[in-house]
Amino acid sequence: MTPLSYFELLRLTLPEIIVAFAGLVALTIDLMLRQRPAAIRWRAGALAACAGCAAAIVLIVLRPEAANLYDSMLVVTPLTQLAQTVLAAFTILAVLLSVDSDFTAHVGEYLGLVLFATAAMMVLVSTQNLLVIFASLELLSLSLYVLTAFNKRSRQSAEAGLKYFLFGSMAAALFLFGISLLYGLSGSIELDGIAAAIHLQPLSPLLAVAIVMIVAGLGFKIAAAPFHLWAPDAYQGAPAPSAALIASSSKIASFVVLAVVMLVGLAGEEGSGAWRSYMAGWVPLIAVVAVLSMILGNLAAIVQSSVRRLLAYSAIGHAGYMLLGILSDSTQGLSALLYYVITYALATIGAFGILAALDKYKVDRAVDFAGFSRRAPWLSFCMLIFMLSLAGIPPLAGFFGKFYIFSTALLTGSGLLWLVILAIAMSAVSLYYYLRVLKVMYVRGSVDGSGQIKTSLLMNATVGLIALLVVLLGCFPAPLLHWIDGALRSMPH
Repeated sequence: MTPLSYFELLRLTLPEIIVAFAGLVALTIDLMLRQRPAAIRWRAGALAACAGCAAAIVLIVLRPEAANLYDSMLVVTPLTQLAQTVLAAFTILAVLLSVDSDFTAHVGEYLGLVLFATAAMMVLVSTQNLLVIFASLELLSLSLYVLTAFNKRSRQSAEAGLKYFLFGSMAAALFLFGISLLYGLSGSIELDGIAAAIHLQPLSPLLAVAIVMIVAGLGFKIAAAPFHLWAPDAYQGAPAPSAALIASSSKIASFVVLAVVMLVGLAGEEGSGAWRSYMAGWVPLIAVVAVLSMILGNLAAIVQSSVRRLLAYSAIGHAGYMLLGILSDSTQGLSALLYYVITYALATIGAFGILAALDKYKVDRAVDFAGFSRRAPWLSFCMLIFMLSLAGIPPLAGFFGKFYIFSTALLTGSGLLWLVILAIAMSAVSLYYYLRVLKVMYVRGSVDGSGQIKTSLLMNATVGLIALLVVLLGCFPAPLLHWIDGALRSMPH
């Protein structure tokens, strides 16, 4: 443990401080410009938010590669640097996609909450202390609850925020109960200390209950079945930029912390999920969650008329695929998980960006996209890329992500062939509902003969940049994989 040094603490947490400070600056700018039109306040606040996140990225890159302060309350490694850089970059994209929004006049409050949520996520991925994990999860959750219900003119938004809050409160209670049991069994709240205390011990009933509680609490954050009930309402009712943040940055941070807790804190209690060779531990539990997520998410998505709800159930199915990376219980599995979740988040934030651009046109159901390819050729082309990437069609990033994570689950020798077969079958099912939306866009004509859809240059450029990244990461995955593999050398597995 590093000796107590507040200067060292402030230096190492400067990126998080900068992001939180940028949130205060956005609030101040909005207050100073309160008499100006909303469009000016959006642009001024977005500039401050993006500048804060960009400054944080620079500081993360310049920060030393290794530090462990105060009983693992702050752990700086190449992995945390990668995760924090990606989170700050996704926040910039989410802010840019919200600039043309008109769902609220409280611009400063909205941008402030986005940045506070980002600061919480950055802390979340840079700690291996269960109490700090819980505190940062709660700060993140409280920000997302408010962001979900931020559209005061929408009853759906208020309902989604309330459901999200109620389910989130229950998940937080379960997670805290699991933490208390782990502390009682190990005498430590550090993940390394917990692993050392329970390593290779028989799985006691109390430890089994603790693992179930931990998985339930974090399963809520990743929207995995059966902890997914909040997701469809939140994705549909929340303002589109808020839903984009929930579906991208929050997903990345939650999967990183779930992987670290399982692979570091519960190392030695894996058990086995191999077909007909089950052994008690967290692996068979995660395998059950993955199966439920893949089956329920993909089958429920088929019958959805709302594109937002379709993306929500799709996210549940994708959570099942991503869990294969954790089940592989290896560095390569974690590499596949990180690549998958980053590229999935890119495609999803792009899809929600297009939905944000179409908010003023009341586009939500799949049938509303009829004639979309002629009314908005650029946006429809970008949506084509995002949907095909989510479906796993080559040469897009989603295809390589699925191939990498499925092949890793097979090659690690964990006996997960049965789960990979199910994942491939459910991927084939998902192709149907993605293509159904694209068919409406490109085959059907507009019913009411509506004219062209007009969007700003900033929106078109941001969505186009995301689409370009999805294509490039599919055709040239090596740079991102090299970055991920370099960061994972700090992991014990």
